[in-house]
Amino acid sequence: MSAYEACAAHTQRGGLAVSAAGVFWLQSDPAEGNANLWYLSEQGPARLGPDGLGIRSRVNGYGGGALAASDTGVFVVGEDQQIRFIDLADGTCSLLTDDPGATYGGLIADAPRQRVLAVREAGGEQQLVAVSVDGELRTLHSGQDFYSAPALSADGRKLAWTSWQLPDMPWVRSRLWTAGVVQDGGLRECRHWPTPSEASVQQPVFDRARLWVLSDHAGWWQPWYLDTLIGDGLWHSGQSAELDHANAPWQLGECHHCPLANGGWARVQYRNGSGELWLLSPEGGDAFRVARDYSDFRYLRASGGSLYCVARSATHLDAVLQIELQTGQARILAGGENPLPGSRPALPLDIEVPALEHGEQPVHGFFYTPKLASPELPPLILMAHGGPTSAAYPVFSPQVQYWCQRGFAVAEVNYRGSSGFGRKFRLALEGRWGEADVEDMERTADHLVSVGLVDGRRVFIQGRSSGGYTALMAMIQSRKFTAGASMFGVTDPLRLRAMTHRFESGYLDWLLGPPGANPERWRERTPLYHADCIAAPMIFFQGGQDKVVVPEQTRAMVDAMKAAGRTSELHWFEQEGHGFRHQANQADMLERMFSFYRRHGRKANERAENMS
Repeated sequence: MSAYEACAAHTQRGGLAVSAAGVFWLQSDPAEGNANLWYLSEQGPARLGPDGLGIRSRVNGYGGGALAASDTGVFVVGEDQQIRFIDLADGTCSLLTDDPGATYGGLIADAPRQRVLAVREAGGEQQLVAVSVDGELRTLHSGQDFYSAPALSADGRKLAWTSWQLPDMPWVRSRLWTAGVVQDGGLRECRHWPTPSEASVQQPVFDRARLWVLSDHAGWWQPWYLDTLIGDGLWHSGQSAELDHANAPWQLGECHHCPLANGGWARVQYRNGSGELWLLSPEGGDAFRVARDYSDFRYLRASGGSLYCVARSATHLDAVLQIELQTGQARILAGGENPLPGSRPALPLDIEVPALEHGEQPVHGFFYTPKLASPELPPLILMAHGGPTSAAYPVFSPQVQYWCQRGFAVAEVNYRGSSGFGRKFRLALEGRWGEADVEDMERTADHLVSVGLVDGRRVFIQGRSSGGYTALMAMIQSRKFTAGASMFGVTDPLRLRAMTHRFESGYLDWLLGPPGANPERWRERTPLYHADCIAAPMIFFQGGQDKVVVPEQTRAMVDAMKAAGRTSELHWFEQEGHGFRHQANQADMLERMFSFYRRHGRKANERAENMS
């Protein structure tokens, strides 16, 4: 499998919406680098909407919620960030907003009022708004720094949402709100519902008189409900397992739990980084797990006697699933293709690295053995995920398969700060970015070497975005890595703090502490100032249109390494942003990285042989 084929195979699906009109989802086109609207026709999956209509929200820089379905059509956010309505009766696509400088996301359809609710971002502010099919824009609520997850009751008379204020991130501290919806569509009696203790709340959903939400005030993102008829403000436990039932809300529009027509529930829970889908019978009865072949689930939607979702697995591409509630039987509606015909992909093996201190949680990750047979122990590539409050999941990755088919072992590490392991583990990175995450990456490498799975003389480390920062800090602090790679990684946190987008403007202070109070820590944790400490070679990849980690960050780091006499390579992709979207560029990046690793891995072997 060539790098080009690996990337071309990876069609992603997401943004699922279900209504009386049908089942709709977004599907990426790797060749074009954008997402298109698809639906389930009588003949099977089919494109919907005019040619060239790319769909993507950029709210908060990471988007989400760019699709919502009503009974007569579909609302979408185009690449120009304006909302459109596709009428299913005649196929027309109408522009509903003409709002230069604004971005929209988090769409939900308000079918009885023939409108869509959305989060609007413009001029450094956000509002909760409604947009009618006639193009009328109405502000429903404002005054909070950030908005997310609008949810309507079945009768359309109640609305819930979440918000948070700077400098917080939504996975640190956020608020739950409700309001009544009056006849003309406005809101009344807006109020927020304090959690029993500090918490991150997400994904509110109404189920008759109860408002359910995922809150981590008890240590995990678990289901809790409030009785909105009584309105006493009491939080009632959903009696669920002590596991996260959602991941970090980087994007709008996520849904990991939903009520079912039979009175039961569908819920996702993450166990050691792997997602499980459970159906619960009414009144808290027996629960049973479904779709066991899959390890991550997003966008849960219920309609009639079925549950719909987007599911991912370690062996196949993303699939749109329909699950019969009565039997639990799963049927693939779209996707689920075998990306490697004629061969079996490398499968993830759970790894657990013991905690450093008693009472702390171990570090989990996923290890992939190489497919290329060799009598020698394989070289290892450690992958640091981005975020850093994100996570690695045991799902098909063309990049991982690419390395395994070329003789490398791969370890994806859920270091401290990753989501999916509870609030305490997620917040353990506060003030310790570039330290705790680096410790966990190094300990994972040591563990894999000590148990005889990989060659300790050839250990590489790489990461994207904040994962690139972790890789750089590891290269600065350790001599155990043969070479490293940074893909649009952070190199100067203080400069990034001054230039990054509003969503993450307070995040760096949380990760490193306020710079005025911790100037030495910021200097110690700035890769740019320690380029001379990087003894091993580094390769860098950067997009010229990156608005998150601005391109100057990478250029300055490469220049500093060259000035210090260190080995570095820079590969520039002018039309790419934060995350490469075009398959040809993804393939080129892999091929260049492979050549780089192979060259320096060979040199490391030669040095080891000469020393012996």
